[in-house]
Amino acid sequence: MRRGSLPYRHWIHCTGLLVVFYLLSVTIFGDSVNNLLLHAQGRPDRSRPPELGPAPSLKLPQIHIRTLLNGLQIRIVETHKVPLVQINLLVTTGSGDEPTNQLGIANLTAAMLDEGAGNRSALEISDAVDFLGAILQTRSSFDASSVQVNVPTTRLTEALPILADVVLRPTFPKQELDRLQKERLTTLLQARDNAGAIATTAFNRTLFGRRHRYGTGTTGTETSLAALTVKDLREFHASHYLPSTSTIIVVGDVSPDTILPQLAHSFGAWKNKARVRTTPSKRKALAEREVVLVDKPGAAQSQIRIGWVGVPRSTSDYFTLEVLNTILGGSFTSRLNLNLREVHGYTYGAWSTFEMRLGSGPFIAGASVQTDKTAEALREFFLELDAIRQPIGFKELTKAKNYLSLGFPKNFETIANTSRRVEELIIYSLPEDYFQNYMMRVQEVTADAVNKASLQYMSPLHSAVVIVGDLNIIEPEIRALKLGSIRHMSLDEAFGH
Repeated sequence: MRRGSLPYRHWIHCTGLLVVFYLLSVTIFGDSVNNLLLHAQGRPDRSRPPELGPAPSLKLPQIHIRTLLNGLQIRIVETHKVPLVQINLLVTTGSGDEPTNQLGIANLTAAMLDEGAGNRSALEISDAVDFLGAILQTRSSFDASSVQVNVPTTRLTEALPILADVVLRPTFPKQELDRLQKERLTTLLQARDNAGAIATTAFNRTLFGRRHRYGTGTTGTETSLAALTVKDLREFHASHYLPSTSTIIVVGDVSPDTILPQLAHSFGAWKNKARVRTTPSKRKALAEREVVLVDKPGAAQSQIRIGWVGVPRSTSDYFTLEVLNTILGGSFTSRLNLNLREVHGYTYGAWSTFEMRLGSGPFIAGASVQTDKTAEALREFFLELDAIRQPIGFKELTKAKNYLSLGFPKNFETIANTSRRVEELIIYSLPEDYFQNYMMRVQEVTADAVNKASLQYMSPLHSAVVIVGDLNIIEPEIRALKLGSIRHMSLDEAFGH
């Protein structure tokens, strides 16, 4: 309708009259008009929560397993909903495999793979990937490293040689290494001014110590990072990136018959040799509760971390602990968050988690709380950590199990998400039908199992308690709580060596 035309002006005039009529009706007849409209639409019943709909179904496609002649494992998941392919080359090498004098080398090696490979520079790799409409990235954790490419199916043939160069033929240019080292050293320096980063670093150092690999982050320390050379990275890559330690995961719009010949062409000549994995040693539990204070003068909030040595991913109590932690601090309606956020208003969010790795990672509960409420928040934390060791009611147990099982299918919404789940199968040697049975296993968790696990795995009397904040304000009240022995930790002690 053309602006300024008679019909247009007539439409505007009529619309205005209707608005005026509505406003006059509401003014004269009060809420009767609105009530009439709501009644016509069907008034919602707000006297009770809406009923749960049917549980989402999860029908996972088959994982096709193949092996190239050089021993390289292949996992293929067909899904033809979108014309995209996700390829992850997973290497079961991570920070947990590092020599004690080269902390950070696994993470830095992975980051350097796409900074120059084959006959391409970092910029040329980036340009080639962009031209294909693809995304190429590298990742590394304590337990594994990977190179991942997401590409349109029609460009897959062109993307595979780039992926092969990045994995097999990285050049580790010194100028790129110097740049990444400077960036990471700057990040470590900035972390010293970030209360959350300080709390996490100080907690890990308190719980595991300087000599245990889990006592230092995957980036390493300023000293170890600065000492790494091109030669070090090349040697680490040559001894850890092998067909025997690797798996190619393909998820997307492909079939085994079409993708296997291409993978064999790109990766079939990769030479193999054996390598034995190392697993970080078990760290003994603290003999008694230990409180560590890190001063951050002028902080408006205090960062709290409480925890102890947890369990490895291989624990037979995995599903039970997932349910237990959901009740305690693993969801928005968990006990910790409802207490510290909703009831007391000390924080925007309180949480807990079991960080399960190949070795026994930490259990952590934490929050960022108002400075003047630090002692009160600590008291509530320990009330909940003690209370979780008491029998769990049926209603709370059912709610936690539904939260986990009904939300599980979202882990497979994209081909990238699906590829990460397949990675999990490989890294932790899980059975092939693990995800098909996940929701059933969660629903099988009993109250007796949760109560037994809470007594076995929740150890508030042997916890590390780390608080980062303005000690002039918070220390006297923390000492009055008499939680345990108290010591101060400097930033050099937390981040150093």
